[in-house]
Amino acid sequence: MNPHLRPIGLPLETQAAEGLPRRCWSVAEIEEMLRAGIIDDDERFELIGGEVVPMSPKGARHEWVKIAVNRFLIKAAPPHLEVAPETTLRLDARTFVEPDFCVFPRGLPLTALDGPALLLAIEIADSSLAYDKGRKIGVYAAFGVREVWVVDAVRAVTFVHRRLGAAGYAEIVELAGGARLEPMLAPELSFSLAELGVTPGAETQ
Repeated sequence: MNPHLRPIGLPLETQAAEGLPRRCWSVAEIEEMLRAGIIDDDERFELIGGEVVPMSPKGARHEWVKIAVNRFLIKAAPPHLEVAPETTLRLDARTFVEPDFCVFPRGLPLTALDGPALLLAIEIADSSLAYDKGRKIGVYAAFGVREVWVVDAVRAVTFVHRRLGAAGYAEIVELAGGARLEPMLAPELSFSLAELGVTPGAETQ
């Protein structure tokens, strides 16, 4: 965050307005504040229904698992697929999230990338596991993302969410590290965490 505008000791999160109406921010307003330098480029947060949600700092375990998955996806992606790490996914005028990986058809402009156009979203989670499996999964479902994987970086298990229904994802499966993960809409990117060297609790290969 911009150190010239923010007083020292000011908390990142507020609780004083619980139970009171809050101002709804739009994606365009947040992006304008970034351009103006009011918000630093490296400040990590998502916008859910107009509310700014701070994201947990990335731990070493999260980063190591993300590097292993990224190395595989970039090598395995066929010409007709795009794999984008940490891309801002704008879901509507007041909601954006930042998956660790987005898989979508190559040639699709990022400005046209929305929930239904996304083939797969992957979240790598350590301290943010409860949020990624809970509130954030509800957001993905509400905006029509057809498949989401939440990788528990500590336990080396993956929660696969697919087959959208009236109440969210109709199929939710927990798969251990040795199980094959095969995207419904991008089967070329099939892999297991174990073959990438990702095992429970290990920091390095």
